[in-house]
Amino acid sequence: MTFATRCAPARRPRSTTPECRRSGYRQIFALRRSACIVSRDQTLLFWESMRPYAFLLLLLPLSTWPLIGATQGFKFSNEDKAEAEAKAERQRRIDTQLSTPCLERIKNRKIMVLIGEEVNGTVQARQAAFSPHFEAINSRLQKLGLRTYTQDEIRRQVAQAEIDAHFRNDPDAALSAARRLAANYTLKGLISARAMRNPMIPVNQVAVSLQFVLTGANGKRVAEAEAQSQSFSGADVQGMALTLINEQADEVVAKLYSEYCRQPDTRGK
Repeated sequence: MTFATRCAPARRPRSTTPECRRSGYRQIFALRRSACIVSRDQTLLFWESMRPYAFLLLLLPLSTWPLIGATQGFKFSNEDKAEAEAKAERQRRIDTQLSTPCLERIKNRKIMVLIGEEVNGTVQARQAAFSPHFEAINSRLQKLGLRTYTQDEIRRQVAQAEIDAHFRNDPDAALSAARRLAANYTLKGLISARAMRNPMIPVNQVAVSLQFVLTGANGKRVAEAEAQSQSFSGADVQGMALTLINEQADEVVAKLYSEYCRQPDTRGK
């Protein structure tokens, strides 16, 4: 169906007399105008006839969305599958580490957990400031059957100066603190942050890391584990560190537990 007819200019009549030319022009213009009016009316009639189907025409673009979504869904499903596989592999690794045989004589030894944060080259180690971090690690160690001290026990029996010296890697202070609690091992967790400039967008970012080291009463390293965060914007380093612990504590504790239980039982030798 023709929707519109172009109203082209009329051809010049063949007659050369002025009267014939004027008469011919009037007739041709009248015919062309009539054709344009008819064409316009036909177009209006066509759209009038399509009015009942206007809703369907509006839905036509929407009908293509499932096809687009199906293509994107295929991509998303692949990403979900990869994420699920990575999560399953992480859980298998944790289960393997936690299944490490551990002698009861080793499990019954007492562990003192200390948390500190490095700020401008100095370690802040007031344990009251790290209660949530302490509990996140301490509770998981206790669930595995390991014996640990509470923060109240540590504060009552170990001086803050000894804890500060412990984070300065002072062996005498470490030995003194362990003896006060009769602790066989000390688990030291150190929070550190590194500022950086995002190369893509002009914002400052901070990367937070946590390093855990388990040492014996003699200062010998027994086990260690580390957790690292992606960079983030903000100034709440302790808050980010707590989030990091909660996200990776299972892996950290599983690794520490596995290495701790694999050590030879040298007590009494």
